Amino acid sequence: MELRVLNYFLTVVREKTISKAAEALHLSQPTLSKQLKELEEELGVTLFTRGNRTITLTEEGIYLANKGKEILSLVDSTTANLMSEEVISGEISIGGGETQAFEFVAILLHELREKYSDIKLKLYSGNADDVLDKIDQGLLDFGLVIDPVEKQKYEYLRLPLADHWGVLINNSHPLAEKKTIAPEDIVDIPLLISSQSSVDNQLAEWFGENIEHLTIVGTYNLLYNASLLVKQNVASALCIDGIIPTANTNLVFVPFAPPLTANINIIWKKNQIFSNASKAFLQLLSKKE
Repeated sequence: MELRVLNYFLTVVREKTISKAAEALHLSQPTLSKQLKELEEELGVTLFTRGNRTITLTEEGIYLANKGKEILSLVDSTTANLMSEEVISGEISIGGGETQAFEFVAILLHELREKYSDIKLKLYSGNADDVLDKIDQGLLDFGLVIDPVEKQKYEYLRLPLADHWGVLINNSHPLAEKKTIAPEDIVDIPLLISSQSSVDNQLAEWFGENIEHLTIVGTYNLLYNASLLVKQNVASALCIDGIIPTANTNLVFVPFAPPLTANINIIWKKNQIFSNASKAFLQLLSKKE
């Protein structure tokens, strides 16, 4: 499959009609239709169905559209990173979950771009499982994750900060009056917890037992939408402090007691070949460690 034809397909997906896509690509409509038909024959699948006005993607078409965007993004960033060995330029791609620790990274990136204004940034927000998957695929250079780190698989530097766990609660809830939350306080209340795989182990360690006895009514991968459920008093959310602003809202964050903290690491693949931009970021990060 040629990248040129993949770009044709993604243009049709974006424009939603072959005629508009052909116009955007400066191709004739028959030429574009022929290229797409040959792509389907090469892959042995039907990528979309043609309606009177717009196209509709098949399951295979949706899959190719999602993967195709990642492929072209990787090609674009690789090309940008290879274009210049003389100057510090290119793209730095960093992924992470919701954490105030990202502000530390933001300060470093500001300092770096003050010195090297040609550097471009690509940020990705997702939970640790998502971030690790994209690092493994080569779609991210760096990721922010909490302990533990797979030391056989990744290089890492520990950041000089930590996240603090607690409960995000509706201010009408009886627990909202407490200064701290103990394990026994939340055994019988409806809870939302993070869906990332490492969180269960941290919470189980804090509770001193398996968390299956808790009343878990749902999971979340990023906290904002879960906080809307907390606002409606559907449930309370076990989460990290500082992600959701609580001032002038009906939300309250109450920390755990005993405290539960998580160290933050920035990681990258072992034997990673970095662009000049990513090398400069890593050097700066090492100085701040």
